[in-house]
Order: sequence, then C-alpha cells, then structure tokens
Amino acid sequence: MDEIQIASLRKSSELFPIPQSVKLSYGTAGFRGDAKLLESTVYRVGILSALRSLKLGSATVGLMITASHNKVSDNGIKVSDPSGGMLSQEWEPFADQIANASSPQELVSLIRDFVVKEEIKIGEDKKSAEVWLGRDTRPSGESLLRAAEIGVGSVLGAVAIDIGVLTTPQLHWMVRAKNKGLKATENDYFENLSSSFRCLIDLIPSSGNDKLEISKLLVDGANGVGGQKIEELRGSLSNLNLEIRNTGRDGGVLNEGVGADFVQKEKVLPLGFGSKDVGMRCASLDGDADRLVYFYIPSESSDKVELLDGDKILSLFALFIKEQLNALDDDKEGKQSRLGVVQTAYANGASTDYLRQLGLDVVFAKTGVKHLHEKAAEFDIGIYFEANGHGTILFSESFLSWLVSKQKDLTAKGQGGSEEHKAVSRLVAVSNLINQAVGDALSGVLLVEVILQHMGWSIQKWNELYKDLPSRQIKVEVPDRTAVVTTSEETEALRPLGIQDAINSEINKYPRGRAFIRPSGTEDVVRVYAEASTQEAADSLANSVAQLVKSFLG
Repeated sequence: MDEIQIASLRKSSELFPIPQSVKLSYGTAGFRGDAKLLESTVYRVGILSALRSLKLGSATVGLMITASHNKVSDNGIKVSDPSGGMLSQEWEPFADQIANASSPQELVSLIRDFVVKEEIKIGEDKKSAEVWLGRDTRPSGESLLRAAEIGVGSVLGAVAIDIGVLTTPQLHWMVRAKNKGLKATENDYFENLSSSFRCLIDLIPSSGNDKLEISKLLVDGANGVGGQKIEELRGSLSNLNLEIRNTGRDGGVLNEGVGADFVQKEKVLPLGFGSKDVGMRCASLDGDADRLVYFYIPSESSDKVELLDGDKILSLFALFIKEQLNALDDDKEGKQSRLGVVQTAYANGASTDYLRQLGLDVVFAKTGVKHLHEKAAEFDIGIYFEANGHGTILFSESFLSWLVSKQKDLTAKGQGGSEEHKAVSRLVAVSNLINQAVGDALSGVLLVEVILQHMGWSIQKWNELYKDLPSRQIKVEVPDRTAVVTTSEETEALRPLGIQDAINSEINKYPRGRAFIRPSGTEDVVRVYAEASTQEAADSLANSVAQLVKSFLG
C-alpha cells in the first residue's frame, strides 16, 4: 500500500470515530446494532467491500444496509459476494478486526497487513473495484449510506454505486446477475419474476385450474420495503389477486406487531388483520423481505393463527418438484437426479417424517443460513428452509444445463406438448422464479401461489400435509457456554461427557420425544429444544433437559 493510499484511509477514518464500548461481531446477519452507533462500522465495511472486489478481479460486490426484522431504531450492514451469496466466512475475522479497531492508526495498520497477506493490488490496474449499495426503508439508512460511500471511495480506484431502496434479496439477485453478465437492474428482477410466474401459470393442467377460483391473498408487508416492492410487482402479475396491508405508507412502524418474525414467534395476528379475515389465505414478509410465512385465522373468536412456517413451505416445494422429476425419463448419464432437502435441528420432527415418507433425502445442517446453503449446493436440486421462513431452492449448473438441453430435444422431436416436456419446462421456470442467491419472500410468495393453483389446494388443504408436533424452547444461563460441544448437525452433545446419555433417557420417557441442546453463538446461554406428542409432554421434556444442563454445567 503506497503513501497516497495510507493518507486517504487516515483522512477518511478520522471522520468516523468509533463509539466507546461497542463490540461487534460479523455473523449470518452481518453487523447489527443501534443505528446511531453504526456510522464507523458501515464506513469500515465500505473499505472491506472495495478490497473484496479488488481481491476477486474487480467483480461487483454488494453492500446492504438493513437490520431485517429488528426494531426500526436499529440498522445493520452485510456484504454480498459476487456469487450473490454471503461474504466468504474466511473474511469474517477481518471484518470483526476492522469494525472494532480502536483508532485510525490501528485501522490502517490492520488493513495494510491484510492487503499484504491477501496479495491485493490497489491502484495498479485501470479496472477498479465496484460496490453496489442498497438500503431498506429505515430513516437511518441514508446517512449510513453516505458513510459506506466514503469507505468505498477511500480505497483508490474503487467506485460505490447507490442502487437505491431495495429488499435484501433484490440486491443479492442483482449482484449475482451482474457478475454472470446478465441484465441486472431492479426492472430486470421484476421482469424475471413475472415472466417465470406467467410461464408456470400457463403450464397448470386445465383440471387443476378449474378446481379453485383464484381467491385473494392478504399480504402483511411488515411496514417495510417488501410491502412497497410487492405493490410495484403486482402491476405485472395476472392470475394473482393480492391485497397488501402494512406497507409502511399508512403510519405503521417497521416490524412493530407485524412481519414474518413476529407472526412466526408469537403465532398471533399481525396488526391490520382481524375477524373479518377468517379462513383467508395470508402471507407475512419480514422487514427486508428475505423471510416468508403463511397463516390463516381458524375462527372469529381467535387471535391465534394457524401458522404455515418455513417447514410447511419447504414441504410444498419438495412435493411439487418431486412430482416434476417423477415425470422425467431419467437419462442423465443413466443416474437419477438427486433432490435433497436440508433442515436444521429446529425443524419440526413431523415435517422431517413427512419429507422422509415422500422418499426424499433429508440432511441436517448447523443452524444458520450459510450452513444450509452450502449443504443444499451438494445436490442437483437442493431445497433448504429454516422454520423462520428463510430458505430457497438451488439448481446445480450442470443439472440446469441438462434440463435446458432436454427441453430443446423434446421440442425438436415434436414432443412439445408432452407431460415430460411440461415437467422439464416447469423445473426450468422454477429455477428462474426462485432467487438462488438467498431466501426471497417475493419470489417465495409467487412460487407458493402458483403451486397451490397447480394443485387446486386451499391453504387449509396445504396445512393438512402433516400436523406439527408440540414443541418448547428454553434458554439456560450457564457460566461457560463453550463447555457444550455438539456434532456438526447440532442434534447431539459430545461434551460434557455423559450429558447426551442422560438426555436420551429423558427422551425415551415420551411418545415421539426429541430434544437437543446447543450453545448460543453470542451469549453464555445454552438453548434447549424439545418436542413430543402433547404440549404438556414437550414442556416437561424441555424442563428436565434444562435441569440436566444446570447440573452438568453448574
């Protein structure tokens, strides 16, 4: 790093002194915290994203300013790698170091060492770094965006491009498209969604379409960016009757008593929904529209909802895709296409049983979207969801090109209208409709809606796929969470020695019992999850496992 570059970093970093006593750690959600304390962090992540772009041969990197389902006074920042996925885990420790560097001198010295270690060439190439910046609707987004621009601009030859107010998945999709050499504006995103949705609607068997008139879908937009973007998208969609509430334009507060996180955790109605909506199909997006859950109100006397969470959405997607794969003549190098489903230990046991009964390959990954995404990428088609409604479907490049050439072959052979051709065309359309970069509530809603129309199902019929087992989660405070070590899937405890045997003997006392413990990633707490055939049994199992944690960990 030459003297001009060092001077540029020193000068700009003095504009953003680090607040006292703030210690940040880069996780699945990036950095999050009180928006008033984040300017220096966002400025520094601006520098990191410019370096990331340079490291990867000037590929475009994305930087999203959002705190997702957190309260409106919070904000956060996360980086999208050129693939549209999350920032490579190898760079997370560097993110932590520079976010917490206590002075401009320490910051510059950390950056200088990192640039040498990673062999990043600054200012030596005409082709510079490019970082695309997006933000959600939070009032603090604008000033944080300026900090990010200054951070990016302090790396010589790096350019920050403000893409405007977006959902998180939109930014990830646009970065992925840009680096694949495809059209990558927000309009291209909308066009891609609406054209693949139309294609799937056109492929609905005529009998399926007559079974169910297209009933209205009520959407809770969490008073955030998702509500506004789904309004923009609605104009280009036929065959979908949407009523959008909680768009944030009518004075509602972001994530306050609304949104997917609230509905999924509390299992109660979001604001703006009531007894007049009994039996209607409802969907809730979260604050930055990367999570989606469905629900309906079973009766007028109830403020509780029947929740269709990420596991139910996953089951619907898996059922539909398996049906299409069954219609294909497998000549893919003589081997069957591999459809895999990825869940975490928190997935309800009833959903796992259901998926296995369908004959699907179900694997478990460590909690956290990046772990699920990685596992799903090992299949021809990998579907993953967390119960909170975050998930997507991945198609391997080789399988997708096989599908596209099969589609062409069948057309050339005059089998354009055959069941096999329709199944192939549906799979190709799903690969375009679903956001393969990250979970995306907008593309998720469209896929759920078209599958329900395809099946001729109401939301109640969908909900009958299986009945969730009652469950209970408990947090146990412990002196040292690192004393608990689990298997990579987090379903069993390896340490302290003997605790898993003790947990197993408790589980054996309950019909359909299942329980596990895992240490929190951020605080000295061990989380206990238990399920069983009745709520009383699930509560009792959770309490006895919590007691075991206390006695083993003191």
